[in-house]
Amino acid sequence: MKKILALLLVLAMAVSLVACGSGKTETKAPETQAPATEAPAAETEAPAAETEAPAAANITKVALVTDVGTIDDESFNQACWQGVEAWCSANGVEYTYYQPTEDSLDARVLSIAQAVAEGADTIVMPGFLFGATLTVVMDQYPDVHFIAVDVASGDLTVDYATYYEPTANVACLTFSEEQAGYLAGYAAVKDGYTKLGFLGGMAVPAVIRYGYGFVQGADAAAAEMGVKVDINYTYGGQFYGTPETTAKMEGWYQAGTEVVFACGGGIYTSAVEAANKYGAKVIGVDVDQSYIDECIITSAMKQLQNVTETVLEALNSGSWDVYGGKVSNFSLAEGEYVGLPTDADSWRLTTFTVDEYNTVKDAVAAGTIVVDNSSDSAVHPTVSENTTVNYIG
Repeated sequence: MKKILALLLVLAMAVSLVACGSGKTETKAPETQAPATEAPAAETEAPAAETEAPAAANITKVALVTDVGTIDDESFNQACWQGVEAWCSANGVEYTYYQPTEDSLDARVLSIAQAVAEGADTIVMPGFLFGATLTVVMDQYPDVHFIAVDVASGDLTVDYATYYEPTANVACLTFSEEQAGYLAGYAAVKDGYTKLGFLGGMAVPAVIRYGYGFVQGADAAAAEMGVKVDINYTYGGQFYGTPETTAKMEGWYQAGTEVVFACGGGIYTSAVEAANKYGAKVIGVDVDQSYIDECIITSAMKQLQNVTETVLEALNSGSWDVYGGKVSNFSLAEGEYVGLPTDADSWRLTTFTVDEYNTVKDAVAAGTIVVDNSSDSAVHPTVSENTTVNYIG
């Protein structure tokens, strides 16, 4: 009798652990098989770890764990989720997502534990916040593959004193956001805007690269055209809109700012609300956000969905070693991984043409134009006498 009671107690504790985890939605994809595609080469930024990678095998279940956003955030999480949906649906693989109950390391680790307990052998993790999470789970689950999007070597730390390298079951993927930001800033000035703004979510490396690229691109266009450009530059301190951020944007627009590059999850809502009040414009980020509001004239994008699908396919086809145990960067040198949307419905620039855009984009891809990729918030990009940047706390 005592043995039976003890067994029941253990089972109850296990159920309780899963029940207190994050919410999820589960989908079983149709059983179809898409042809394998060759994964493009990626630039390696960190050495592989010494641990042995799990054996290559077909993926059986993919789970995405969100960061502070949701899978319908019209930005980062949504794009990665669309990549999971598209690849799994095409390949007949079960997929699901988990949203941690709070913004904490413990909550993210718990969601991953729940995903693994419920059969996920591949976990997609969007956002730099998962760097700390990886330090906990990558050795704990050596047979699980982790695809960490926007997680660089400097993010693999808990205390910012001790840093880790990705183990063989981890693929860390980064982007050259500075190139997308450069193209957005260049396009805005070439289109006639001279009073610009940059609204970042938080001063994390990816957002800083977007912002510094934006400043460099605007300055390059200003120097070419011989015009004076003013840029207000600030961070909201969060990845969502707030009344305080909206009020700040209203102040900018009222004082003459013509277009703001809103960079950081849902913080764009504050810029859009303020822009519509003053008949001004916004530049979106991460994905093509033109469908959200007519005031969004373009978006500085990175191909989150494409990269998610690319690495899932590499894993499933036995090419995981291209990315596993490494930090791989995706830029214009590797392909169309960053840039502006050029579809007719998305292109709302009036004087700067798609052909002109392609010319400058090709120059960046070829290395003729080099964009500084610094992400040091204390060291601002150098600009010419044509540009004034007002860094606002």
